[in-house]
Amino acid sequence: MQDILERAARTRLVIFDVDGVLTDGSLYLGDDGQEYKAFNSRDGHGMVMLQESGVQIGIITGRTSQVVSLRMKSLGVEHLFQGCRDKLPAYEALKRDLSLDDEAIAYVGDDLMDLPIMRRVGLAVAVADAHHLVRSHAHLCTQARGGRGAAREVCELIMEAQGTWERILAGAG
Repeated sequence: MQDILERAARTRLVIFDVDGVLTDGSLYLGDDGQEYKAFNSRDGHGMVMLQESGVQIGIITGRTSQVVSLRMKSLGVEHLFQGCRDKLPAYEALKRDLSLDDEAIAYVGDDLMDLPIMRRVGLAVAVADAHHLVRSHAHLCTQARGGRGAAREVCELIMEAQGTWERILAGAG
């Protein structure tokens, strides 16, 4: 666990996948073709608190959805890459734009298309219900499932490792 805390303490950017990480992976389609997703409000609050603590958040997802754009805007997430079947180019662009090295980045994923980034970052996290190969390549596997508190778990771990959790809690009341 000490290794995980050291990796979390170095984190300046957390990148999340969406489907299966910020959601439970279910896709709801209406008769009109409209796509719906369910996001966990506690995950969202964790992401807001993490940003308040000074850690940036990015999203790299293989699908494109207006719902994701709206949700990330409501959370103040500025770094959003959608429609990335190959996620590495978006990762490299974000890393370059923010002048960060791999060790300062955490990535939270659940499926095979997340592996190329997870193999590079300083802290690779798999949600509890991630594909078994993704879990085997992760430094940390969350207790919570995707869309069910996994993002909040990661956010709190990073704030605790960086010593910002108590300050954030003091402002929460």
